[in-house]
Amino acid sequence: MGKAKSPRRVADNEALAVGTQIRGSAQKLNLVAELIRGKKAEEALNILAFSKKAMAQDASKVLASAIANAENNHDLDVDALVVAEASVGKAFTMKRFHTRGRGKSTRILKPFSKLRIVVREQEEA
Repeated sequence: MGKAKSPRRVADNEALAVGTQIRGSAQKLNLVAELIRGKKAEEALNILAFSKKAMAQDASKVLASAIANAENNHDLDVDALVVAEASVGKAFTMKRFHTRGRGKSTRILKPFSKLRIVVREQEEA
């Protein structure tokens, strides 16, 4: 006997990928996530590939993982995928110290963020 299988967190026509340790603030990552919300998956990958934002590279890895999950684990059509959800949250913050003049020091905060991308198979109208 083992533990019962946990239920899916998304619908049957959706696939999910989560990036848990993305280096950078949630505010900056949210600017990148806004670019792809509601777009077709292929178009969203192109937007992230040509974006000047540094966090677009990490976001494209999570999006590619969501697309791969949809194709391999849930048998969804890759050409009909749409980014249904791209939510951003805070993860943890590394605390460091930087020495300053006259024997003082300053705290340096290095934040990490989470990115959750859900892709949905949408029927052509």
